[in-house]
Amino acid sequence: MICYLVRHGKDDDTIRGGWSESGLTSEGKKQALRLAADISHNKLQYNIKHIYSSDLPRAVQTAEPIAAVLNLPITALKQFREANNGDLAGMDNDIANQKYPGLYWNTLEWEECYPNGESPKEFFERVCEAWRLLTYEICDMKENVLIVTHSGVINIILHQINNTVYTNKGKQIPIRHTALIKLKKEQGIWEICEV
Repeated sequence: MICYLVRHGKDDDTIRGGWSESGLTSEGKKQALRLAADISHNKLQYNIKHIYSSDLPRAVQTAEPIAAVLNLPITALKQFREANNGDLAGMDNDIANQKYPGLYWNTLEWEECYPNGESPKEFFERVCEAWRLLTYEICDMKENVLIVTHSGVINIILHQINNTVYTNKGKQIPIRHTALIKLKKEQGIWEICEV
């Protein structure tokens, strides 16, 4: 079976993301439509039978055109949200820099939380558990699935698959908007494959 991970389309980079309720930009909507067209054109190759998505608007808006071309429902999963950046979610970057100077994901200590948000440790543990539970479920189905989520979530999953140490201080794996990452399970082990 195959699991496709997709980063949502482009969102507003003038605000802090995280648990922001903002949606896709017009460019992001075009990216989502292009991805849906590619999946539709190669429907037999992808053979996607289930679509999961973070429940944040930018992820759901990316999943919707794919669901439409495949005539599949979207299962929204809160546990696949980006890191909870608490009070900074959706805040204009300039205001965030004034109110919380120097506060970024990579400046947090491992157990230090965003104001009214979560720590890198809590985020890591949430995503690892969400991935463990979902893969248990989808392996029983033995059908290809697609998960629309966020770069931070995908980074943790890829670190788990590569069996490498994850840290918010280290360099993150760059993941383009609407990039499609193919994971295949062979003999009980997930592998990253070429799309």
